[in-house]
Amino acid sequence: MATLFLAMIFGSIGVGYIVYGRKQSNGIALISGIALCGFPYFISNILLMILVGAILMAVPFYIKQ
Repeated sequence: MATLFLAMIFGSIGVGYIVYGRKQSNGIALISGIALCGFPYFISNILLMILVGAILMAVPFYIKQ
């Protein structure tokens, strides 16, 4: 149940990153959003999912174009 909830949360945040990346022509945010939408399909461990999701959300803030 928790993995489904986390997948929904990270997917929603990923869609936001995709919209932002397309409107601002920010490739890093776009790629990060796609990764946020897709990675929950491959990771079933809750702690690892939270860790990877947090890293993917932080990537656009640390990598500037």
